[in-house]
Amino acid sequence: MSAPTTVSPERLSSPRQLAAASVGNLVEWYDWYAYSFLATYFATQVFPKGEGGLTSLLDAFAVFAVGFFMRPVGGLLMGAVADRLGRKAALTLTILLMGAGSLLVAVLPTYAQVGVLSPVLLVVARLVQGLSVGGEFAASTTFLVESAPPHRRGFFSSFQYVSTTIGQLLASGLAAVLASTLSDDAMSSWGWRVPFAVGALLSLVGLLIRRGARETLADADDLRSGRVRRPGLLDALRHHPRQSLLIVGITVAGTIAYYTWTTYLPTYANTYAGVPKGTALWVGTVALVFFMVLNPLMGMLSDRVGRRPLLLTFAAAFVLLTVPGLALLDDGAGRLLLVQGTGMVFLAMYTSIAAAVNAEVFPARVRASGIGFPYSLSVALFGGTAPYVGTALKDAGHGTLFPWYLSALCLVSLVVYAVALRETAHRPLPA
Repeated sequence: MSAPTTVSPERLSSPRQLAAASVGNLVEWYDWYAYSFLATYFATQVFPKGEGGLTSLLDAFAVFAVGFFMRPVGGLLMGAVADRLGRKAALTLTILLMGAGSLLVAVLPTYAQVGVLSPVLLVVARLVQGLSVGGEFAASTTFLVESAPPHRRGFFSSFQYVSTTIGQLLASGLAAVLASTLSDDAMSSWGWRVPFAVGALLSLVGLLIRRGARETLADADDLRSGRVRRPGLLDALRHHPRQSLLIVGITVAGTIAYYTWTTYLPTYANTYAGVPKGTALWVGTVALVFFMVLNPLMGMLSDRVGRRPLLLTFAAAFVLLTVPGLALLDDGAGRLLLVQGTGMVFLAMYTSIAAAVNAEVFPARVRASGIGFPYSLSVALFGGTAPYVGTALKDAGHGTLFPWYLSALCLVSLVVYAVALRETAHRPLPA
């Protein structure tokens, strides 16, 4: 029996494929980031108050990290669904799971109402969302890159983070509007629930749009019927161990830099430098717009000059500039905008091509599961824990160590890019 192949990009409707992957990904990440942006408001509602002022926030970010640890499971299981039943089947399932998790958070009872059941239900919601997000990256990355013409894989790849950024913009923008118009008491009591309810509704929109997408795995029907042998759950790890380790090395710097600069930085600026919460959220929103515009440009650049030059520049910049950059922050908006905007320039060199680089490593038969597990494991270990590590270091009186921690992880990937990663931009996508 022949191995599964992908549909020729010429047979696909590019705008429709981009919309299907992007809209669903937008909804996934809107829900995911709403949690991070609003953690400072709902932490005291869901968790018992401790002696320290950061205790409830620390608990909230611990649950944020717990959600990340379901991502490798989601990457493995949903990646297997995409490789065994087709990319569309996985994309449909991930958006349904994310909507369910968001709805649960929106109606979550408080600790004062139900006691310990409140944080338990929050953990359940984050586990469901973590499972969904882990599978979403595997399925949508594969779907996007397989839909792209050979000379435009970098450009198509960039829409993975363009859609992610739009989701962040919606989450941070809505959070900023609510924070600016509602009192702190109102935000803490009910205002934080609004974005999660909106996320549940958006998931239905994403589901409808994805129904019109074209399958990119040519043998999906034969795989579902059993006429083509389905890959095993761990085939990618067993048969491609080097590629699996390479995905980890590629991802370490990207995930810690991404979650620090796009998600944790508003909280970091508020906690470490005294920037007001509302101001930090608005600055973050402006920086995200800039970041969104940069991604397609960097993707197109990589299609011309290759992936490695961009990755090497990205990692070197974060190794050298993170510590002095974060040290510049004060309680004003100007320096925060400068630091965040400068970081976005270099960060886009990674995010714009992450999907393409990952997809160009594995053959079609195990591409989704091959990407999903090592990528999501790396994100769980180094990206999802970034807010928790930063807050824990602050709570322990060692907050100045966090920038050094970030730089050290970026150095690991810099070595991988320089030594172990070959150029893939102008090679055919592995069959």
